[in-house]
Amino acid sequence: MKLIIAYIQPERLGDVKEALYDAEVFKMSVTNALGCGQQKGYHETYRGTDIEVNLLKKVRVEIAVNADFVEPTLEAIVKGARTGNIGDGKIFVMDLVECIRIRTGEKGSEAIG
Repeated sequence: MKLIIAYIQPERLGDVKEALYDAEVFKMSVTNALGCGQQKGYHETYRGTDIEVNLLKKVRVEIAVNADFVEPTLEAIVKGARTGNIGDGKIFVMDLVECIRIRTGEKGSEAIG
């Protein structure tokens, strides 16, 4: 079992979801996030004052998958999120020690589904 965490551009979320659905990955958690990397932000003027905005809007997608779905999930995220520009995002893959479905008490790969 693996936990895949991806930080992507907010406007690419629809394409990523579509690519994941095509790869038969339907369960995910999506949250808004702020972050910075090579993009380094931008400058904005507010009431005559120059403000540096270096935390940019991102979307965090978390997906728990069984071993069979790791590669298809990664390929789908890259396919949906890639524009070729700086700031496309990052994907992190971590071992998932345990998963428990609260409703049924199932554990491990059966709980992921």
